Amino acid sequence: MPPLPSEIGNRAFCQRMLPLVSRTFAACIRLLPPPLDHQVLIAYLLCRIADTIEDTAELPVADKEILLALFAHALDDPATDLRPLTAAFAMPGIADELLAREAHATLAEFAALGPAAGAAIRPWVQEMCHGMARFARIHSAAHPERLVSLNSVEELDHYCYFVAGTVGHLLTELFRLHSARVTPKHYDRLKALSTSFGLGLQLTNIIKDVADDRQRGWSFVPSQLCSLVGVTPEELLDPAQARLARIVMDTLIAKAKGHLNDALAYCTALPRSQYRIRLFCLTPLYFAVRTLALAERDPRLLDPTHKVKITRGEVYRTLCAAYVVAPSNHLTATYYRQLVGKRR
Repeated sequence: MPPLPSEIGNRAFCQRMLPLVSRTFAACIRLLPPPLDHQVLIAYLLCRIADTIEDTAELPVADKEILLALFAHALDDPATDLRPLTAAFAMPGIADELLAREAHATLAEFAALGPAAGAAIRPWVQEMCHGMARFARIHSAAHPERLVSLNSVEELDHYCYFVAGTVGHLLTELFRLHSARVTPKHYDRLKALSTSFGLGLQLTNIIKDVADDRQRGWSFVPSQLCSLVGVTPEELLDPAQARLARIVMDTLIAKAKGHLNDALAYCTALPRSQYRIRLFCLTPLYFAVRTLALAERDPRLLDPTHKVKITRGEVYRTLCAAYVVAPSNHLTATYYRQLVGKRR
């Protein structure tokens, strides 16, 4: 159990919690310049708390809706009584639940960021909370022996927007706040691509985790897509339906590719002088492109015993390449195209 805020202070607690809830994001945040790195860290932890509330299976759906509304309100009012949230995670079993129980620490650090950063972060985390409350009721019906799936591609887009598109907008606002080099022209371009940037990364995660989600009784693959080729979400992992299931997955992969193309445009729309911000955005993009290329060519994509995952060596090589290409739009796009066609 890591030290509590009462023992080491709110800021140190937040810094220690980040790698416990996401090693990947902790590594990426180190790429950012100060004070942007701390602003993004706090914004990420706020999003993580909302996600933990929505994702905790032991919480009744009505409690999730109440707690998400409470947390969203606390972003406006530092005096909000957080005892219901503390009580809901009184006995944390994992780091995410400890973060939620001690939400007052992250909220205190959020308030300390100041009004400008607060205005850049607050509306997007609140929109995430409202969206997650909406999907909490759908997710609550999931059970390992009774699959629940999204109904339509539109519903999938809405879900991805609430959990990831909002983050794209949040980052755009913080980038503009951080640097005067992000001109109104840059900002307009980034704003137009913010949603798609988030959706590309989220869809890639959904695609690689289809088999894992199925074990929890949940499918993000819309039943609408399945019905178009004559299968059901329940049959996606059935070897007898492998050909039709692959058509469904290829449709989702093509959709993710389109959003990742927009994410590349987002990264190259950032001023080249903002090297560390570009590096921060390019790193998860390149990881996603590698992962999606692997998923597209992996015959075991829907095998529950198999994990679609890039190797540590590929992670290291991708990081090294990102450091080199980040200052150049031409090199950034060239390496992206190389990864899109990558074969093992």
